[in-house]
Amino acid sequence: MKILLLIDGNSILNRAYYGIRPLTNAAGLYTHAVYGMMNIILHHLEERKPDYAAVAFDRKAPTFRHQRYDGYKANRKGMPEELAVQLPYAKEVMAGLGLHVLETDGFEADDILGTCAFLGDEDTEVYVLTGDRDALQLIRDHVTVLLASTGETHVFDRAAFGAKYGIKPEQFVDVKALMGDSSDNIPGVPGIGEKTALKLIAEYGSLDGLYAHLNDGGIKGAALTKLNDGKDSAYLSQYLAAIDTEVPLGLSLKDLCYEGVCARQLKPLLTELELTTMIKRLGLDREEAAETMAEDEPSSYRKGSRTELSPATLCRKEIPYASVVLGEGELLLFDGTAGYRIPFADPDEIVPFLADASRTLVVEDLKKLCLLFGRPACKIFDVSLAAYVNDPSEGGYTLDRLAVRYLGQVLPDDADVPRVLYDLAYALNEKLKESEQSTLYYHIEEPLSAVLADMEREGFQIDREGLTAFNDELSQMCREYAEAIYFEAGHAFNLNSPKQLGEVLFDELKLPAAKKKTKTGHYVTDAETLEKLRPYYPIVDRILEYRQVAKLKSTYGDGLLKVADENGRIHSSFNQTVTATGRLSSSEPNLQNIPIRTELGRTMRRFFVPKNEEYLLVDADYSQIELRLLAAIAGDQRMIRAFAEGEDIHAVTASQVFGVPLAGVTPELRKRAKAVNFGIVYGISGFSLGEDLGVPKYEAEQYIKNYLAKYPQVSAYLNEVVEVAKRDGFVTTIFGRRRYIPELSSPKKMVQAFGKRVAMNSPIQGAAADIIKIAMIRVDEALRKSGMDAKLILQVHDELILEAHRSCAEEAAVLLKREMENAVSLAVPLSVEVGIGKNWYECK
Repeated sequence: MKILLLIDGNSILNRAYYGIRPLTNAAGLYTHAVYGMMNIILHHLEERKPDYAAVAFDRKAPTFRHQRYDGYKANRKGMPEELAVQLPYAKEVMAGLGLHVLETDGFEADDILGTCAFLGDEDTEVYVLTGDRDALQLIRDHVTVLLASTGETHVFDRAAFGAKYGIKPEQFVDVKALMGDSSDNIPGVPGIGEKTALKLIAEYGSLDGLYAHLNDGGIKGAALTKLNDGKDSAYLSQYLAAIDTEVPLGLSLKDLCYEGVCARQLKPLLTELELTTMIKRLGLDREEAAETMAEDEPSSYRKGSRTELSPATLCRKEIPYASVVLGEGELLLFDGTAGYRIPFADPDEIVPFLADASRTLVVEDLKKLCLLFGRPACKIFDVSLAAYVNDPSEGGYTLDRLAVRYLGQVLPDDADVPRVLYDLAYALNEKLKESEQSTLYYHIEEPLSAVLADMEREGFQIDREGLTAFNDELSQMCREYAEAIYFEAGHAFNLNSPKQLGEVLFDELKLPAAKKKTKTGHYVTDAETLEKLRPYYPIVDRILEYRQVAKLKSTYGDGLLKVADENGRIHSSFNQTVTATGRLSSSEPNLQNIPIRTELGRTMRRFFVPKNEEYLLVDADYSQIELRLLAAIAGDQRMIRAFAEGEDIHAVTASQVFGVPLAGVTPELRKRAKAVNFGIVYGISGFSLGEDLGVPKYEAEQYIKNYLAKYPQVSAYLNEVVEVAKRDGFVTTIFGRRRYIPELSSPKKMVQAFGKRVAMNSPIQGAAADIIKIAMIRVDEALRKSGMDAKLILQVHDELILEAHRSCAEEAAVLLKREMENAVSLAVPLSVEVGIGKNWYECK
């Protein structure tokens, strides 16, 4: 007799969370739910010794039940934040234990378990481990439910179920149809409880049997009235309570083979979580044991034998759809049926293979492929990028994590990576279709990768000599600020030590200290704390100036000189899969954070220059793009009209909010209106706005109220988008980009408030990110077609920079402005400001 163990992941994790005192690792990450879940599951793995095993989890997406009944689970509080942070780790740990992790949009974990329970035959004994009584309806001759409760697990087979409830397990869903379920907000028949429901179903056999004979005289009085009035509710509740046992999982029983713990996957996870007890329990503290387990670990992703092909043979081979992984001097390829190894001495040997437009290739990193071989003519599917589009908040788009997340598989060291890529492409393509984000992926994110690769390869020239001289000036300024600080303190100390600085300021000089301290008991000396003291104590002003100069020197003075290549060019990496909003980021170095708020910071831009004197920089920046998007998306006619007529939107807002004629708007009123304008986009609170403007909270709150009263359609839009996010669990941009917002279901008010701000801002900020990406693709294509000697070299937020030959710089500026302004058609025109200069500073 074979054993199949099926586990309700959410139910067991939830039970473990509430059943164990909170535990955290050194980084403050809560770990007790994962620890408790492991304890429960290891006990059953050891006791049952399954041949097959899987764990199912709920997805965030609405299910078919939500589509039928809006109220389904509407009374459920969101997952506590301390539990939510453990959920991704729980899934990875389950996979590390050797369990197949299953989840699918549109269905609950119960449905997946129900479907898997009937994959076997009479020779397979199935055990369903859960804390949810709903699963009792699955009991059959070969299906037993292990119902976990506080301190013990109740074993329910047919006999045990019949003894407790007096009916057959198959009838239990009809009992739920009558009695309802308050935890899932299933209405049932009002006034009919469990005892009555059990009696009725035992007597009439089923819900259909009950209603077929309802008026035969056997049921009288109030019960008859309730059942007649509640018939529709009963059948709706039956639909909601019934577990779907035909979820299209595409699995067979053999796909759920249990082959033991994967030490290679599990040990690093448990080490990070600091669950040393579990490491010892599983014998992972013995290095040789862990190595043996990793070597012996079976997997459906073992490396298969590969036929070796020469690059020339490969290029002639008809492979319409294949997955590719690049090694040192070799290409590994899987075409859906067979694997190939293609050694090459020069990347140019592979280029003809990539030039066949009839082929579709699957890769882990399209940008890397473009950097190695140039732009391929064939179609490319990037699994990491597709996973990011599917859910930008998940993070960790490595192949190991994607295999666990989308295939329910742990990859061993010798995994057949091309085959994994092939399988991931299918799974992720389906996810993109389900979430209606295919267009976003195929028309924005994927083509952008090639543009970014070219930008990285091209780089941005720096003036080494000028930057070195400026860096020396910054060093001298740091020394002068430090000497002034030491003089006022009465002695020298380590200015870069928060502990020593706190002691000097608050113990020795007796400045008023912040009430809060760090976890180690030291004074808080962050910028926010010191800014409040700045107007009253000269030493604080000098400390903040010192920090600014020191940061400028270390990060940009020293930093840029270190990373420049032999030709003086900086090649920043542009990252597509980092931010939750869809914005690009850059690293090594981060050119998105070149300071612009101070004149000293802006000076740094003087040292970003064209490649030589024959070239110029062309800079274009979207003007107030997020406000324009807000006006267009909200459909606020007053704001749309102001933009259409080219009026100063901040002055117009000041006039509206403060009740003065447009001609009477002072610079101070305009400044306040500008803060309100941008604050509204980010869902700013009265407290934060007051802090920004230096006015009392009540006054700032009044500004916000006045603003929303004058722009009622903006107010209605912001309210609506929050309600949509609460209902769906996510918001979307005008291009379909999703951002999931689990914070809105948190029981904590502060977390909910953060979720509301994210809901208000994400459709705007995400759309701005989409537009700049579309603009980059358009500009790149237009430049290529024009034949101009001009290239796109940098993107910073809403700004694009070209390096253009002097002979075509003006023409390139016209092209840049045109393509950016026409990237999308909105009710509000996009406006772009363009500048040309001998360095980045001059362009602005």
